[in-house]
Amino acid sequence: MSEPMASGDLLSGTALAVFRLNGRLLEVSERLARPAGLTAAWWQVLGAVLREPLPVAGIARAMGMTRQGVQRIADLLVEKELAEYLPNPAHRRAKLLRPTPEGRAAISEIGPAHQELADRLAAELGLPAFQESLAALHRLSAALDRID
Repeated sequence: MSEPMASGDLLSGTALAVFRLNGRLLEVSERLARPAGLTAAWWQVLGAVLREPLPVAGIARAMGMTRQGVQRIADLLVEKELAEYLPNPAHRRAKLLRPTPEGRAAISEIGPAHQELADRLAAELGLPAFQESLAALHRLSAALDRID
């Protein structure tokens, strides 16, 4: 039986694994988004406002991005007519971002390839392990939020 890892080693190992996973997910996302005329970052920002319009700061919080980075992407999406700004009744200066019909269409183009990848990953991992991976990532994120 192996010795338990020290907490510092666990944090380092977790960070490296998450960085690698993030890199792989970004690669895959770029590949999925490209045929729809999007980048992974554009997809991420549009995806954040599919259910409801949000201010840039809200998108940044939800997606773990910087406000400035989201602002640059939001402005590009508006310029490309994939999103639009709306007045925000709660805050005069912080406009809301929402996808245009063209933006929604681009996101829906990604759907079939996204589902095919999801099915392949579920088959590779097994559905219970896939669900537990997601739960573990949520627990890790929530724990960091509580202590940081």
